[in-house]
Amino acid sequence: MYKLFYAPESASMGVRVLLDEIGSPYELVPTRIAMDAPRPPELLAINPNGWVPVLSWDNGAMYECAAITIFLCDRHPEAGLAPRLDDAGRARFLQTLVYFSNSVQNAFQLTYYPDRFADSPADEASAQRRGVRRLRETWQVINQQIGENEWVLGDRFSAADIYLFMLTTWIRSARGHPVIDEFPNVKRIADLVVQRPTVQCVFEEWIASRE
Repeated sequence: MYKLFYAPESASMGVRVLLDEIGSPYELVPTRIAMDAPRPPELLAINPNGWVPVLSWDNGAMYECAAITIFLCDRHPEAGLAPRLDDAGRARFLQTLVYFSNSVQNAFQLTYYPDRFADSPADEASAQRRGVRRLRETWQVINQQIGENEWVLGDRFSAADIYLFMLTTWIRSARGHPVIDEFPNVKRIADLVVQRPTVQCVFEEWIASRE
């Protein structure tokens, strides 16, 4: 059985959806993500950064959402959530997950935590503005990559679609983020993903806040 260190409004929500899609039993370990909140020692032993998601199982543990996503998809190929190693779509799958993690998520961090990227409080507004511009740039890349595809990877649903949807839930107009309507292909897929029962369950509060 898996153990998932979990917090609402974090990337751990995407991993939770993935676990539900796979159908594997897991235990949730609620964890606060406020910068001044204490972290469970067991979490810190795996990820000294103190961030979630952190996933552990009988003989291993790991962190980083994209890495966990790839690991779970490969460990549970019967769920059909990722192209197999010899599939022509495998490269696009890996490329997209890493881009989500390294580029889109990094842009969000600039807008949510500008102090991490600025030498002084006076520079934080500049870092935040750059984050907003970067968000627009990165979402446009994804929007163009999707094109007329039904899903991120083409004509089949995958873990990349779950990851995309999770990231769209972080968009906040109050922070100056570009609205999702600027990226119609992204929005189209997000609107499909939100209909899945697993997503309806995990993102219940977020969905209710939009109604």
